[in-house]
Amino acid sequence: MSGHDGRSRDAYRILQDWLKSAPPQLLEHRREEAELFFRRVGITFAVYGNTEAEERLIPFDIIPRILSGQEWTRLARGLEQRVKALNMFLKDIYGAREILRAGIVPPELVYLNPYYRPQMHGLSLNSDIYVQVAGIDIVRVDDQDFYVLEDNLRTPSGVSYMLENREVMMRLFPELVGMQRIRPIENYVDELLGTLKSVAPASSPWDPTVVLLTPGSLNSAYYEHSFLADRMGVELVEGRDLFVRDEMVYMRTTEGPKRVDVIYSRIDDDFLDPLVFRPDSALGVPGLIAAYRAGNVAIANAPGTGVADDKAMYSYVPDIVRFYMGEEPILKNVPTWRCREQDSLSYVLDNLHELVVKEVNGSGGYGMLVGPHATAEAREHFKGRILASPDNYIAQPTLALSTSPIFTEKGLAPRHVDLRPFVLTGRDGVRLVPGGLTRVALTEGSLVVNSSQGGGTKDTWVLSE
Repeated sequence: MSGHDGRSRDAYRILQDWLKSAPPQLLEHRREEAELFFRRVGITFAVYGNTEAEERLIPFDIIPRILSGQEWTRLARGLEQRVKALNMFLKDIYGAREILRAGIVPPELVYLNPYYRPQMHGLSLNSDIYVQVAGIDIVRVDDQDFYVLEDNLRTPSGVSYMLENREVMMRLFPELVGMQRIRPIENYVDELLGTLKSVAPASSPWDPTVVLLTPGSLNSAYYEHSFLADRMGVELVEGRDLFVRDEMVYMRTTEGPKRVDVIYSRIDDDFLDPLVFRPDSALGVPGLIAAYRAGNVAIANAPGTGVADDKAMYSYVPDIVRFYMGEEPILKNVPTWRCREQDSLSYVLDNLHELVVKEVNGSGGYGMLVGPHATAEAREHFKGRILASPDNYIAQPTLALSTSPIFTEKGLAPRHVDLRPFVLTGRDGVRLVPGGLTRVALTEGSLVVNSSQGGGTKDTWVLSE
């Protein structure tokens, strides 16, 4: 909200003046109302392995995070460039493999990647789009630069919280919202549906049938699955609701079978089709991949996209952008040491106390070591894990992440934040709604913003220029 000189940033000036005049009792009352709203609506997520409570509310902070129109314009350009390059990369590695022949990306990082799907090789997708929905995690360390922390290209989640956060802020702070020209995000669901329909097979009718495929009510993101299906006006289905006949996918309805043209899948690849992937899967649809390869159904996101979003491949994304786009990356990568390389491994082991070490395929804040905050015993234990499997780890410097104010019992206090904008790619191009999900580390000094690790969320305001 303020720069190093203590002066309020332009985008925050109205909010800061409003906060100075707002009594603490009002803010506390609004915070309690927000929690009641989330409880009443049932906005929860599940924590796997938690024996005390299966469902939790994601903590919501009532102080919005604000970006100026100029900041968003620069960020949106970088996001569009990055997602376009990643889609081109996926088309290439499942096709001509030019980037591998050019020596830009080591072939073993592709072929030995657990998310690489040989079944996708040579498959021609509608408009060559593999990633229709991307969630790109962004951090800031100074006034000018945005850094990409992670690319989420398989089943990125969190957009329902983005939308609900805005709704609760408009309900609780209408006077504050009315003081500023905040760009809307409510059209995200329409943009999502339009994106999904745009990649329907050529044989589909004028108005394709879209379904959202969920693993079921026990999945940690089930609230979001039901929320999006309801808002889009499409059926929320499980694998048992679908079947394949003559390489066509059908949905069971009370009026008989109905052809399905587009599946927005929130299921991991391994469970999509027991005839192709895990034979013990009860979540998928037997024969789905045969129908997909025949061009009779679209799956968003495409199977095999995970090969482009693990943390080892992340370190090559700037080179991927240069190779396919012929441009310098607009968004920076965090400097990354790949422990699979001997020089990097030696450096990481010698500097564990200064680095953040992550599993290549880890997520949710698990499987990582924050060196400066870890005990000597924890660092030594993690060192053994790295030495046992160096290919499975990367390391990065501990960034001085930007902070945003949150409301606490003692008043406003700074906490570290990141931002997950959602990028939609369809036949008619790339679409972004202005904003995203701001995640905040609620514990003082913590850098971990993941909800499964105690993080919370904020509404994100992008102001009109």
